[in-house]
Amino acid sequence: MGTMSRLSITLGFAATLTAGIALASAAQARDLTVVSWGGAYQDIQKKVYFEPFKKATGIPMNDESWDGGIGVLRAKVEGGAVTWDVIEVESEELALGCDEGLFEKINYSSIGGEAAYLPAAVSPCGVGAIVYDYVLGYDRDKLKDAPKGWADFFDLKKYPGKRSLRQGPKTTLEIALMADGVAPKDVYKVLATDAGVDRAFKKLDTIKSGIVWWKAGAQPPQLLASGEVAMTSVYNGRIDAANKNEKKNFGMVWNGALYTFDSWVILKGSPNKDVAFKFLDFAGKADNQARLSENIAYGTSNKDAPTHLSKAVLENLPTSEDNMKNAVQIDTSFWLENIDRLTERFNKWAAK
Repeated sequence: MGTMSRLSITLGFAATLTAGIALASAAQARDLTVVSWGGAYQDIQKKVYFEPFKKATGIPMNDESWDGGIGVLRAKVEGGAVTWDVIEVESEELALGCDEGLFEKINYSSIGGEAAYLPAAVSPCGVGAIVYDYVLGYDRDKLKDAPKGWADFFDLKKYPGKRSLRQGPKTTLEIALMADGVAPKDVYKVLATDAGVDRAFKKLDTIKSGIVWWKAGAQPPQLLASGEVAMTSVYNGRIDAANKNEKKNFGMVWNGALYTFDSWVILKGSPNKDVAFKFLDFAGKADNQARLSENIAYGTSNKDAPTHLSKAVLENLPTSEDNMKNAVQIDTSFWLENIDRLTERFNKWAAK
């Protein structure tokens, strides 16, 4: 082989190698990607977190939305396709993902310290984003006689029309039991028994033919607005946002509300871990969290956030004393142990 041939091969190899390194660097150098729940909630996060963060730091970032599911996160980490960095997850996804090593450990010293946050918001793999409730939502313009609780949700004679519930057993079974007379404080005690599960499905049978199932949080307000359903389970903040931003006249019932925390996590293998912590620090500051609550009625995780809020805003949050009075905390341990079994039963029941 001549010198020129060897030289061209060497140059060709070098060019290929350089291109490969450049591609790898480009993959590493992609912009920070933050993933949340879409709809009105994410629109407000853009306004109070995403855009101000970009402006304050000069760090470019993208945001995407998802509908949840630990399987989605598993596939990204196990497949090596970590295209997301910071994700807002539900409590079961936090617990499972932490256990399975899907998330980076949280370095609290870089986000204001553990003491800045409510104890329930602090986890080794995630930091609390919001406290929110699943409430009974309805349109005040269409229902003049306001429902008082989940028993009314199941009363088709007094309140004709279709109903909407989140697809799946979680929250649906709790709601059915409360509608059947179980006290909020006893819901998980009853649901832990076979008889309790049977009782919940039996109650659901009474409205099954008129249920419209929702998956994304943006759907329930749309279903109310179109008049497709008379009542729905819904995230409290989505009702608040529809009333504020779209001038709707939706009502919600706090009696028997189900509340829980969402948390921010960083996906294992994120190439943007350092800037991800900068984002969490920004979204964790009391004044920034207060701006979120002013725009959508969710509680937040920084202990000092309420001090930045007016009495009128505080009274409308899930964390207010009156709204917590008859609420039930979603039992993460129960669902971690029972989600597969009850999802299988729910799917069979729904398909009948």
